[in-house]
Amino acid sequence: MRVHIRLLCGLILLLTLQVRAQSEDYQNVTETQLDPHQVLSLATDKTFTSIKNQQISLASDPKLMRKIMDQELMPYVDYEFCAFKVLGKYFRSMQKEELSAFAELFREYLIATYATTLSVYHNQTLELEPFRGVTEQSDVTIKGLIKESGRPDINIAFKLRKNSRTHSWLIYDMVAEGISLVSSKQSEFGPMLRTEGVAYVMAKMKEVIAADDTRAVTSQ
Repeated sequence: MRVHIRLLCGLILLLTLQVRAQSEDYQNVTETQLDPHQVLSLATDKTFTSIKNQQISLASDPKLMRKIMDQELMPYVDYEFCAFKVLGKYFRSMQKEELSAFAELFREYLIATYATTLSVYHNQTLELEPFRGVTEQSDVTIKGLIKESGRPDINIAFKLRKNSRTHSWLIYDMVAEGISLVSSKQSEFGPMLRTEGVAYVMAKMKEVIAADDTRAVTSQ
């Protein structure tokens, strides 16, 4: 299971890689007007361009990758919804302040995870299926293929939902070869939540964040 979890955490980073989709100019379009397919493409364009333009700086300052994830990718990820789904039934027993603290820590946890695994994946491309338009649904799935020379294609699907407050589409889950990122985190943290509690899970997430800090320092 840990191998699958690492794979999923790394594969979602392919949002920062090239997407073979129709190039569109979104400069004059507000984010609330973007459809789910455009959100995926925009997140990709912004993140990949930033990484490409800062290769020299990234080599001397590994912590910069976390800043790129924070500024370019995370605005398009519904980390709160994802965090609350991972909490499951324990969501109901937590105070508003506790939920907010958990969600913000989960956001940092995702950023650290992405930054740590990014260097493992390279030269892949993501081909998204043509988008057929948004209906009245508030939750959609966009399928695609991850391609890499000399390797079998990987089936992937991105799940997005329309935020009820902002009305913007945000990414909340990714399914690679039938394995859901959210479900894998539920499986990882579920037993800890049941036996040790939320504070223990938060401590584990802090360990991952600290480990990424250490990796960044020793890489300099």
